Amino acid sequence: MQVQPLVRVQAADFDVAAETQRLTTGRKDVGALVTFTGLCRDEAGTLEALELEHYPGMAEAELTRIAVEAAGRWPLTGLSVIHRFGKIAPGENIVLVVAASAHRRAAFEAADFLMDFLKTRAPFWKKEHLVSGAGGTWVDTKAGDEKDAARWSSS
Repeated sequence: MQVQPLVRVQAADFDVAAETQRLTTGRKDVGALVTFTGLCRDEAGTLEALELEHYPGMAEAELTRIAVEAAGRWPLTGLSVIHRFGKIAPGENIVLVVAASAHRRAAFEAADFLMDFLKTRAPFWKKEHLVSGAGGTWVDTKAGDEKDAARWSSS
């Protein structure tokens, strides 16, 4: 039976330990747990904050679609995706992916797949607020992100 992923889009921070415990407590079928936490960088001291905007409802639906696809590709025992929005300071959490499986390869690949597609298909827009006070700039998807996502179409 395919797992039903947990997907949340929220302004509040998340607790990585609580989220991993949610997927493992009382479970004897979990042999691997892979977590990825994306943090806000300071861009060599130039970034004051990163502002993430999204379309409520649309963002959750697309994250859910990507997570369900991952759950269909790999034999997972649990899967969570949490993505924050709002103004996020350097060092703060942005995104969390937790993939649980009986074996490591499925958990690693599912988490990697999710991040590749979150970077390219999730409807979030990022605006950089600079320490200098100069006008904020919108961040485009990087060509490397598209290349990373493209590798999954052949598997």
